[in-house]
Amino acid sequence: MKKAIYTKPFLSYEEQIALLKSRGMKFSDEAKALHLLHHISYYRFSVYWRPLLADKENVIFKSEADFETAFALYKFDRELRRLLLSELEKIEIAVRSRMVHSISTEHGSFWMEDESLFADSVKHQSTLAKIQEELLRSDEESILSFKSAWNNPLPPSFITLEIASFGALSRLYENLQSDVAKREVSQAFGLSDKVFISWLHSFVYIRNVCAHHARIWNRWLRIQPLFPRHATHPWLTDKSACNNRMYYVLSMILYLLNTVNPGHSFKQKVESLFMKYPNVDRRAMGFPVAWRSETLWEKASEI
Repeated sequence: MKKAIYTKPFLSYEEQIALLKSRGMKFSDEAKALHLLHHISYYRFSVYWRPLLADKENVIFKSEADFETAFALYKFDRELRRLLLSELEKIEIAVRSRMVHSISTEHGSFWMEDESLFADSVKHQSTLAKIQEELLRSDEESILSFKSAWNNPLPPSFITLEIASFGALSRLYENLQSDVAKREVSQAFGLSDKVFISWLHSFVYIRNVCAHHARIWNRWLRIQPLFPRHATHPWLTDKSACNNRMYYVLSMILYLLNTVNPGHSFKQKVESLFMKYPNVDRRAMGFPVAWRSETLWEKASEI
């Protein structure tokens, strides 16, 4: 089918509000809405008022739709991204630490350069090249100090992996030959290496979405993590849970935090977020009706 040419005129802020009104959106504070459109933009807002549409094809709002509800959903999404980034940081640091210790104990501090340890030499060289680029850009004192004192192509893994991206870290782990050290890393987090790899890739994807300030709360995830067959610690018993929705991601984070940081308050933070924004539709995030009965979430209070 031949595609049409985009010819819609660019609208001023006032015209944007007039257009929304003509489509049925209500405003309790038009001046505030105008200010927000100045600083957030119509297009960014548009993904947050889509759930308020009665007719998505013709862009007609439900009778109760108002701008303030869309803005509340925007704020919820922003706070959810911040929460995800904060907790994923803890998991990423723990993965780095475990990889360095387990694999260096088995294969030495410079294991990253040993091509025989990796299943695909082309992918290995590609990952090393990206890590080299990160090293060249780095102004970390540990990197500069090593370069000034030693002539190795790469610093030892306990230095290099501190500046490698989460994506490079996940690719490095995935490409490792299956051996005791690789399994030891995943088992430290209560998962098989195959499941662990899929979770790492999912976390990299989620973090990138959050880092680019994109909508996350009801996103259908492009990279889908595997469901563990035999989890070491309490996991979801409802195997019908969608592994491409936010509920599954939050459950993965909770599962790993129970190992990484047993004294965490992640469940309470999730509770507080829902209490602050009670109109958020948890079904759109993949939350099943009986999610509170899961052992993993057992202390989650009524929200």
